Amino acid sequence: MTAVQLVRSTTLSAAEYAHAATVPAGVRLVFLAGACPLDADGRTVAVGDHAGQAAQCIANLRQALVDAGAAITDVVSTRVLVASTRQADLVAAWQVVRDAFGDHDVPSTLLGVTVLGYDHQLVEIEAVAARAE
Repeated sequence: MTAVQLVRSTTLSAAEYAHAATVPAGVRLVFLAGACPLDADGRTVAVGDHAGQAAQCIANLRQALVDAGAAITDVVSTRVLVASTRQADLVAAWQVVRDAFGDHDVPSTLLGVTVLGYDHQLVEIEAVAARAE
């Protein structure tokens, strides 16, 4: 069972994610490096495709969570970085992330940035998770 409690404000405007999240004392926090759109050989996948890169980032994020003994439902918050000045590109990446999290709609920040670290990289997803021991 996840230790994460999602908080949805009744006074703030509606959003596609919870406005906040809490975890009880004594819970193990897992800080994940930014999940990048890389395959097992370190190559950037889905070049030019924001949604395709977001999907690879989610797959890599899920694997990092498993390796840390956690699952996507243990995620407390995310930050989605999209290299673009076009809002449509941010939305394309966000839709993939939102769909991957489903009902576990954690607090998230979606940011347009100028450049990311790998050649042809358009998306990166940072996350924090909490796991009851």
